[in-house]
Amino acid sequence: QVQLVESGGGLVQAGGSLSLSCAASGSIFSIGRMAWYRQAPGKQRELVAGILSGGRTNYADSVKGRFTISRDNAKNTVYLQMNSLKPEDTAVYYCNADILPTLGGPGYYSYWGQGTQVTVSS
Repeated sequence: QVQLVESGGGLVQAGGSLSLSCAASGSIFSIGRMAWYRQAPGKQRELVAGILSGGRTNYADSVKGRFTISRDNAKNTVYLQMNSLKPEDTAVYYCNADILPTLGGPGYYSYWGQGTQVTVSS
């Protein structure tokens, strides 16, 4: 059984900063790509940022230069540092990870965290 547990988030004023973290636990042999997605009310879930195990990253255009994704492979944890936050960043943020539970298993599975609310007031 694999779990992704997110922490961080909350309420912040526009221009402020927040940090999210997501730790994977359970039966884990290897973790591939890790990512953060978000979903605002009435909108589809969208990719915010992703990071491969080797450290290569990609970002949504809307957050480039403001958000930074990083990971600690030894801790099976991914982070999202969010600076210069805007009201339009308000959403539930979800952690996602591609995980190989056991060596020799059928392959990587995609797991999701429970989501954490980020609210940016104007």
